[in-house]
Amino acid sequence: MEIQILLSDDKTKYSQIYEQLKQAILERKLAAHTKLPSKRRLADMLNISVITVQFAYEQLQSEGYCYTIERQGYFVSEIEEEWTYQVNEKIIPLKDTPKPEQVINLKNGQVDAAGFPYKIWNRLYRRELMETNVNRATWQGEYILREQIAAYLQQARGLTCGPEQVYIFSGFQQQLMNVCLFFNRSTVGMEDPGFIRARSVLEQLHIPYHPVPLDEDGCCVPNVQMKLLFTTPAHQYPTGTIMSVSRRVELIQWAIKQDAYIIEDDYDSEFRYKGAPIATMSNLDSSDRVIYFGTFSKTLLPSLRMSYVVIPKSLQSDFERFNTLLKSTVSKIDQLVVAKFIQEGHYSSHIAKMRTLYRSKRLCLMESINNYLGEEYEVIGDAAGLHVIVQLPKRFDESTAIKLARANGIEIDAISPMYQLHKPSHQVILGYGAPSIEEIQRGISLLASVWNVNKV
Repeated sequence: MEIQILLSDDKTKYSQIYEQLKQAILERKLAAHTKLPSKRRLADMLNISVITVQFAYEQLQSEGYCYTIERQGYFVSEIEEEWTYQVNEKIIPLKDTPKPEQVINLKNGQVDAAGFPYKIWNRLYRRELMETNVNRATWQGEYILREQIAAYLQQARGLTCGPEQVYIFSGFQQQLMNVCLFFNRSTVGMEDPGFIRARSVLEQLHIPYHPVPLDEDGCCVPNVQMKLLFTTPAHQYPTGTIMSVSRRVELIQWAIKQDAYIIEDDYDSEFRYKGAPIATMSNLDSSDRVIYFGTFSKTLLPSLRMSYVVIPKSLQSDFERFNTLLKSTVSKIDQLVVAKFIQEGHYSSHIAKMRTLYRSKRLCLMESINNYLGEEYEVIGDAAGLHVIVQLPKRFDESTAIKLARANGIEIDAISPMYQLHKPSHQVILGYGAPSIEEIQRGISLLASVWNVNKV
């Protein structure tokens, strides 16, 4: 039997022999139980070493394409099922699409990466990257980090909890998924408008949800039966509404009567620019009805992928039982670094510095909108956070505004996807976390030059 094997220089020789023999076997060009050439003979035919052929034969044997008979050689295995085999073409990596020059990022949810204290972080990271920290973290999270989070929440947010109530997750969506599964996929209420990624989690899990409208006091009291209500009371996303104390009390009383629970997503409460920080809803809750969500994505870096949940004491044992076999998805080293970052006072200092920086950026954005765009552009929700909503003139809509902005190298966000019921058509979101003050001024000036071109 003659076997034709063609070798090239673009892959290892043993892998080419393996691939071509495998293809011949799967295409039944080599019948079952056919003897393959001896290693030495095939090596001589291809002018390569015997060891190279041996590697190829051993790989075929380990995957079941051939078998050996002592002192007789290698034979083709019998594959009973019909099989159509197709060799995958070599994948050529796509080159990165060049980004337009002078792109100004005015998208929401971004942070100023230049303001991060990299030197301090790297020093702490080198300190924790040691042999004793190679094992994975406990599923709940490192105790020292949970201890620091509990202390921080008490001091900064007025939320009293113990380290045993804090659970570390790798981002908002993972913790929301976990809590929803813990409640056995029960019906969830979603603020409307609301966080689109929260809605995405519910849709992926096929969990029923109901839109709950907003008014001037924040999220309304639901009028349908549900087990969970997802809210952003300190700074409603995306409108910026601050939930009144009376509405918070109403919702907690509703939860008690309905045997329901409230998820309080406190995603960016650290960055408030008018008055004192807003207290958490959990601060008012003496009935264990509020589940608190916190994150480091806005205060540190989004790429860190670290968030946390504070579970009411009454749910602790059941929650831990539900997650008994869960493994931590957050790096132990990163957890220890964040813990030391908080413990040594760097976290509070960093937040204070970034709050000052973002306040300056917010002021620049407001002045730029007023100076360049004009009075017909109304700003909504500017008291806190890292974005504002801009009400557009009636002469053009959200889609047109975004296309014009993008064509001129400015990235902004649509708000209509965040609505489920009555979608606005003349609003957009402008974020000021990522761009510099100069970029904010230039970006709004450019927007004015294209948005106001047809102004009557």
